[in-house]
Amino acid sequence: MKRLPDSELEIMMIIWDLDKPVTRSEIEEHMDADRKLSPTTILSFLSRLQEKGFLDIQKSGKNNVYYPLVDRESYMQAESRSILKRIYQNSARNFIAALYDGNSLSEKELKELEDYISEKRREREGGDRVK
Repeated sequence: MKRLPDSELEIMMIIWDLDKPVTRSEIEEHMDADRKLSPTTILSFLSRLQEKGFLDIQKSGKNNVYYPLVDRESYMQAESRSILKRIYQNSARNFIAALYDGNSLSEKELKELEDYISEKRREREGGDRVK
């Protein structure tokens, strides 16, 4: 899956957040107030997203309606794996260390991370017994 530039990712995040087929004007309405793009710029991004296989476009009256072909979770997983590989040599430890050593993780976030790891271990152990 191709990595999206920030501007195209911003459009996809709006589409994913709205969780329904959307028009260009609906996307424009949901953009950050300080990040207003012209309608033609948004249309250019939407066209690129269609070419990359992220969107399908259908005509509804006078408007084009945009449907996501890639779900948020799939994209985020692929992007996370790519970042882990490119920047942290495929090491989750290096990634967490970069966050922790930079004091980027609060005690609450550390607890959430511990709970998440414990949950995944329980799932793995439970899944292994089923096999």
